[in-house]
Order: sequence, then structure tokens, then C-alpha cells
Amino acid sequence: MLADVKNGFNEKAKKSIDSFVEQVKKIRTGRATPSVLDNVMVDYYGTPTPLPQTANVTCPEARLILIQPWDASTLKAIEKGIQKAELGFNPSNDGHVIRIVIPPLTEETRKELVKQAKSVAEQARVSIRNLRRDCNEQLKKLKKDNTVTEDEEKQGLDEIQKMTDKFIKDIDEILAKREKDILEI
Repeated sequence: MLADVKNGFNEKAKKSIDSFVEQVKKIRTGRATPSVLDNVMVDYYGTPTPLPQTANVTCPEARLILIQPWDASTLKAIEKGIQKAELGFNPSNDGHVIRIVIPPLTEETRKELVKQAKSVAEQARVSIRNLRRDCNEQLKKLKKDNTVTEDEEKQGLDEIQKMTDKFIKDIDEILAKREKDILEI
């Protein structure tokens, strides 16, 4: 029973961390990364398709994203999809590839992006704490139902707390790294 509660907590917490990582990847830095275009949808022969499934997206330079479609006839659709996504990019189409030059971020924009990253991190921390609360309630219910002893309950509560601390530390480390990337000129 205790193992089930701990495993459930661990799995859900890892999903929360993965979700946090995905959200934080979408926050722009001053450097070009292909992941900023992951959510761009392209009208690919009448079907909305994620950009990475229609083209090769690379970053040959620190401030340049190069998009090479697998089918040259989709260049206009890709360009339209990038503009519709409202990412603040101005794609240039040369007939073979699309180039996106990433403009340098202003100090004010950097601070705003850091705020956004901190907000996403806090949501992830709250999610982990909510999971801890739910697991603690499960352990207390098991104790009340005499399924586990008082010592097992205390041990379970301590282990859940240690796991919570570890996951929150992971979130803080990911946030610190992303913050450094955003503030880097």
C-alpha cells in the first residue's frame, strides 16, 4: 500500500516536471532554438500539421533559425503558419528555405520573460505540493482504516516530503538555468 502511494506520487510528479520543462522551453531566449516553433501549425494539404513534421528546423547560428521544408510547395503555408503563431518573428522566404533572424531582446523584454518563467515554475511547485497533500491524505486514510501502522504512516509521510523537496529543487534548478539563458546577451 505504501509503495503504491509513493509510486503514484513519483509518476505524477515526474509528469508535472516534464510539463514544466515543455512550458519553459517555449519561453523565448535571445538565442535561436528550434523548439520555439514546435507549436506552429502549418496547413499541410488541408490538414493542420505541426511545423516539425513538415520541415527540417535547424539553428546554424546563434540568432538564426533555418526551415527547410521536405516539400518545396509548402513554403508559403509554413511562412503563413509562423506569422499566424504571432511569435514576433518575421520569416523571409527565398524560394528554397525560410530564414528567421531572432531579434535581440531588450532588457525590459528579458525581465518580462523571466517573470513568465517564474510564474510557470510556481505553478509546477504548486502542482507538486498538491500531489504531496493528496498522498498525505491517502496515507492518513490508510492509517485510519488500520491498513498501515502509525510508524509506516510516519515513514511514508517523511518519504513523500523528501521526494517533494527533491522535485521542487529540480524545478528551481531548471528555472535558474532558463533564467540564465534568458538574461544572457
